[in-house]
Amino acid sequence: MNSLRQLFLLDQDIIFFNHGSFGATPRPVFESYQRWQREMERNPVKFIQRRVNDLLAQARAELGQYLGTGGDNLIFVTNATFGMNVVIRSLKLGPGDEVLTTDHEYGAVNNNWNFMSEKLGFKYINQPIPLPVTTREAFVETFWKGVTPQTRVISISHIASPTALTFPVQEICRRARQAGIITLVDGAHAPGQIPLQLDEIGADFYVGNLHKWLCAPKGAGFLYARADSQALLEPLVVSHGWRSTPDHPRTFVDIQQYQGTRDNAAFLAVPDAIRFQAEHHWDQIRASCHALAADAQSRICEAFDLQPLSPVDYQPAWWSQMLTLPLPRVDWSGFGKYLLDHYRMEIPIHPWRERPSARLSVQAYNTPDEIDVFVNAVKVYAQQQKAA
Repeated sequence: MNSLRQLFLLDQDIIFFNHGSFGATPRPVFESYQRWQREMERNPVKFIQRRVNDLLAQARAELGQYLGTGGDNLIFVTNATFGMNVVIRSLKLGPGDEVLTTDHEYGAVNNNWNFMSEKLGFKYINQPIPLPVTTREAFVETFWKGVTPQTRVISISHIASPTALTFPVQEICRRARQAGIITLVDGAHAPGQIPLQLDEIGADFYVGNLHKWLCAPKGAGFLYARADSQALLEPLVVSHGWRSTPDHPRTFVDIQQYQGTRDNAAFLAVPDAIRFQAEHHWDQIRASCHALAADAQSRICEAFDLQPLSPVDYQPAWWSQMLTLPLPRVDWSGFGKYLLDHYRMEIPIHPWRERPSARLSVQAYNTPDEIDVFVNAVKVYAQQQKAA
């Protein structure tokens, strides 16, 4: 994996274990992004009025093939939060309705739902999921205990941001469809980290980021809507695509895609990100990254007699390249700054249910030596805190 470090634009002096927050873009993909920007600037009228719709359609088709769906079921959005806003603000909910989610959800998504629940009067319910998780069957049954006759929507992460656990969303979507419940999956961390077949997952709506684990440029995400659910969505930004003409009835893509003048270069570079990972055998990369993260987990849990958030030998694994590690119970409030100041290491340190944790993201540019530095830093800091 070391040779790939040179293909990323990251500062060579930092240890970057925070790919999960904003990603990192390989040099060839970033160059493609800039080429699209330069083409637009050479003749903005030609590019925006006569070129970009066809280019976006081609990019959506390639993305759809990668995600296991048709390009007409997708629109590009700048990030997953934007996509969640489109869906959440479109659904006609009110007093007496319930939206069910877990207590592992991303803060911005919770904010979206809470904002709308206060505005419209429905209930937003965070079903507790106990840790450590055991089996996917047990997860589904625990989650489903929160379903009531008033449940109209299930909103759930595919890979949870705070705990990095991969939830069994396909089974949840199947049961929800049988019960007539709308499903919205937050896949912010999924594309590029785990294989996806969106049509098989069966969600009504699925949003994802492409700038994270697929390594596309910042500002590239998508919103997927099943063909029979697309009519439920209203545009968050109303523009020229909203109204039909006699020779062109409006489509899901027409209504949602055009949002006024904006830079589409990040979207158009997405196929290059897909090709970059294919050319570098990303299935093997992911497996190597998983092994490095697993090594860090086993060493830290053994050193401090800690229990991981999921079974170590459970297959399929509960996590891929991103892993939330428990830390010993000392004062970790300054640990993130300590790592940055002493090791130039970027990694999120946060409490989870009052338990200190580190969310470790391992990508193609990380090395076993960097894992050693992190594990040793945890041990040194914990010893310093105990002695203080």
